[in-house]
Amino acid sequence: MSAVIPECRADADPDVIYEALDEAGCLVVHGMADAEACASVRAELAEYIEAAPAAEDDPEDFYPGKTHRVIALMHRSPTMRELMMHPVAEQLGDRHLLTNCTKWQLNVSAALEIGPGARDQILHREEDLFPYFPVPRPNLILASMWAISDFTVENGGTQLVPGSHRWSADRVAEPAEIVRAQMPVGSVLFWLGGTLHGGGANVTSDDWRYGIVLTYTLGWLRQEENQHLSMPAAEAFALPEAVRDRLGFSMDYGDGGLGFYDPSVLVAGKKRDRG
Repeated sequence: MSAVIPECRADADPDVIYEALDEAGCLVVHGMADAEACASVRAELAEYIEAAPAAEDDPEDFYPGKTHRVIALMHRSPTMRELMMHPVAEQLGDRHLLTNCTKWQLNVSAALEIGPGARDQILHREEDLFPYFPVPRPNLILASMWAISDFTVENGGTQLVPGSHRWSADRVAEPAEIVRAQMPVGSVLFWLGGTLHGGGANVTSDDWRYGIVLTYTLGWLRQEENQHLSMPAAEAFALPEAVRDRLGFSMDYGDGGLGFYDPSVLVAGKKRDRG
């Protein structure tokens, strides 16, 4: 039997949504963003996407060629900051990550535009960042891919291996166990940090497939994308507290006081900025 990615609507019962994600290790949630929001994301990131090089394919590179990649999205896209805080993403993050921490945070933000001729990415796990834990690892990462354009098998829909979040490290996916995400614009693909996945090949389409990756990790793990350098501190501390916390600009007393700082330094910096 071929593998299947479960699907649901954003207004489904939160328990049902998480149970489906936990069972399969991946899930498509429809109706997460409307057309206007997706258009705003495109407009806010257009100059950066246009400027990003799309290298020719190199079969030895982890990241395939013929793809525009842009990071620092929380600084560059106010709309994406709002979508980051979507209730479904918040509920799933709480359910999956709070079992191992008292606070969780954004790990990576990236816009990916996969062009014609791009190859498949090698299958990997988001949690491979932390090899010190044996596979299958404890809950460390929750990942998501926002469809800013339609995702199809032809234009490079993300490859996933449902159920692989519970596999041993030496098990290799068979072709029939790999499925490619298909979803309309405004949908979000969620997958667990232990689920095998990879960018999909765009070899039969003339379209550029556009997606936004947001991954989240435990508050006591280092972020893969250094959010403290991707966004100026003054900008971060002008954001609502909940957004600032999600970006990792907060002290975590629950996990032993990680990330402590002296708030008076920030105040002094603001005074200097005002002259």
